[in-house]
Amino acid sequence: MALFTSLRLLALSLSLASACPQLQKRQGVNSTVPEENRFFAYQESDDWGRLNPAWELCQTGTQQSPIPLRLDQGLSRFHTLEFNYPNTSSGDFHNWGYGPATTFLGENGAGVTSLPSAQFDENNVNETVYLASWHIHAPADHSVQGDRSKAELHLVHADAQGNERAVLAIRIDPGNSDSGFFRQLPAFIGFNSTGESRPNTSMNMNLALDEIDRFSDFWTYRGSLTSPPCTEGLRWFVARNIMFVSDEQMQDILRVSTFSARAEQEVWRHDINSD
Repeated sequence: MALFTSLRLLALSLSLASACPQLQKRQGVNSTVPEENRFFAYQESDDWGRLNPAWELCQTGTQQSPIPLRLDQGLSRFHTLEFNYPNTSSGDFHNWGYGPATTFLGENGAGVTSLPSAQFDENNVNETVYLASWHIHAPADHSVQGDRSKAELHLVHADAQGNERAVLAIRIDPGNSDSGFFRQLPAFIGFNSTGESRPNTSMNMNLALDEIDRFSDFWTYRGSLTSPPCTEGLRWFVARNIMFVSDEQMQDILRVSTFSARAEQEVWRHDINSD
């Protein structure tokens, strides 16, 4: 078994080296979106920490994401979420290499603090974070009661310095009617990971919040990025309510998505639902 694992790691390392001979780590509000999706494979996420010394936290971190969630863990009692999202936000709609995504643009070239914002309490201190981007994982990163939804929407929020600080996660499954949030987006047809994008796309992010009752119930924990370098220090909020989409919308999402669910991590120092 040890020999098989060593050979598998060697083969994967050689494959990655030939595809991208010089690995680089992204920084800032877009580091959740890899510079090149061949840097790593989600199917090999258990071994990311061995592929690059800069990714050691993926192997040794104590607050790695995602984690399995259960109803008997309860829901958050110590945290509240408040939103200041305008009805129209403009961003670059694209495929992040694994599925649909949007990177938001500050008004008239302004900085991150001009972006839609949210507030939450951390250790009795109210923090404001700014919606820098969203992207979709398929299937969902987080399971609830052992069940994974077909996809998961991550709303990535940064602090005023542009560092990732919070991720709001919304699970997505097929339902009986269209999602208004997805109905407003440009068509996914032909929308792949080859660099095609639709700049200055306007969208109403409140539609996404409304469809899951604006995070009225959620789990929260201390976690990390779910892609290398697996940076810790993020606050995660996972909505209990599911965003339901039509069968056609679900198929559109999956048609342009690539497997991007990191293996769930063992619960360690995640402080689930604690202050």
